[in-house]
Amino acid sequence: MTTSSPHFTPSDALADVAVLMPAYNGQADVERTLASFAENARVRVVIVDDGSTPPIVAPNVPNMDIEIVRVPQNGGIERALQAGIEALAERGYRYAARIDAGDLAAPGRLAKQRAYLEAHPNVAGLGMWTQVVSRTGAPLFSLRPATDPASVRRLRFFRTSLVHPAMMLRVDAVRAVGNYRVAYRAAEDLDLFLRLMERYDCANLPELGLYYELNEGGISATKRRRQIVSTLKLQWRYFNACNVYDWLGLAKNLLHLVTPYTALQKIKRTVFASHAT
Repeated sequence: MTTSSPHFTPSDALADVAVLMPAYNGQADVERTLASFAENARVRVVIVDDGSTPPIVAPNVPNMDIEIVRVPQNGGIERALQAGIEALAERGYRYAARIDAGDLAAPGRLAKQRAYLEAHPNVAGLGMWTQVVSRTGAPLFSLRPATDPASVRRLRFFRTSLVHPAMMLRVDAVRAVGNYRVAYRAAEDLDLFLRLMERYDCANLPELGLYYELNEGGISATKRRRQIVSTLKLQWRYFNACNVYDWLGLAKNLLHLVTPYTALQKIKRTVFASHAT
C-alpha cells in the first residue's frame, strides 16, 4: 500500500480515513455515535459487528458511507479490532480512526488528526484530549495527557497517555507490529501502543476530540480485574528500572487491584477535577 499522499477534492479529503468501530449489540449507541461526526468531507465508517443479536444495521447518516463487517460469533473486542484493521487494509485505507459505540466525536476531529499525521510521518498513533461523561451526558472529568512523543513514552504506565477511542492509527504501522492481539485481554490497546512505540512515535493533539461515555457495564467495569492483570503483565515485560514513572505506574496498578471500582472512580473524578481548575 502506497504511503504517498493522493490529491483529494475538499469534499473527499478524508477518502483514506475510515472510522473503525467494533460493536456488540447496542444499535442505539451505534447510531448516536455515528451521528456525532461533523466533518467538512465525506466520512467512511467500518463497523465490525461482533456477533450481535439482532445484527447491527447501518443507519442512514448524512455525509457518511457505512460498511458492516460481520463476525458470526461474538469473539471479543480484540478479535473484532483485528478483523477491522484487516478489512481497512484490504480496502486501501491508510488511517483508522477509533471510536466506541456510545462515545461522541468532537467536530472536525478526523480532519485535524489526519493533517497532523500527514505532517508527522513517524507518528503511528495520534490521540486527542477527552471529556469523560456519564450515560446522561453530564461531564465528570477531563483526560488531558501529554502531547509530545517523549512524554507519552515516559508516562505510558503512570497515567492514561493515549485514550483508545480517541486515536487515529496508521493501518500499515498497526499491521507491521502484529495488529491487535488477544494475548493481553481487556488491555489490547496498551499492548498495541507499546509495540507501536518500539518502532514509531505516538502523540496527542492538545484539543478536545472525544466525549467518552463512562459506562458501568463496559470493559473497564465488568472486566476490570482482567484488565489490571493484563496491564501489570505488560508493565513487567516493558519495565524500565531507570524510569521513575514505571515504578509509580506499577505501584498505582497494584493499588487499583485492591481498590473497589466505585471508590476508584470517585478518586479519579476528584483528582482530574482538581487538575482541570
